[in-house]
Amino acid sequence: MRYVTLTDVFVHPIAQKYLKRSGVAHAIATAYHAYRLALKHGVNVDLATKAALLHDIGHYEWYSNGKWDYEKYKQNDIHAIKGAERAHKLLIRLGEHPKNAKEIALAILLHTDSYLPECKLKRKPLQAIIKLADEADEEPGGKHHYRKIDDELALKKIKQLDQLVEKQLQTQKLEEII
Repeated sequence: MRYVTLTDVFVHPIAQKYLKRSGVAHAIATAYHAYRLALKHGVNVDLATKAALLHDIGHYEWYSNGKWDYEKYKQNDIHAIKGAERAHKLLIRLGEHPKNAKEIALAILLHTDSYLPECKLKRKPLQAIIKLADEADEEPGGKHHYRKIDDELALKKIKQLDQLVEKQLQTQKLEEII
């Protein structure tokens, strides 16, 4: 059962605030990559697309002398921690099942190694997919966060992805019955 749609998440003012800060075009592209990877690896497409859409909502703006300071960001950022917290709170507020909200938050928490000490981390499949989906859309110097997309087109793409997710979930339910 789907408790909250991508559209529900996307249009919420809190999501809009942080998605615009971290890059709406990147968030949507990452969600589409996550959908494709989730299908390929048998992971829940609903959870994967939500986690991918929200994966960077913890970004803080690192500026020095009025310019984005990518090195300062790389050295000091903990956006995955803050993003996991924000996503969890938002999803619970919207009515997402608590177990789903937790899984999505953990995938966001572990989508990057940038803040972790050097170690080998064993990710669950959903967590690995969000990391791969993010990496699939990265550009050098963090430029993927600055790509632009028209608000109307962004909402259209989210609604299209919602339809794909819904269709896939219905197909899985039919397969379980048969």
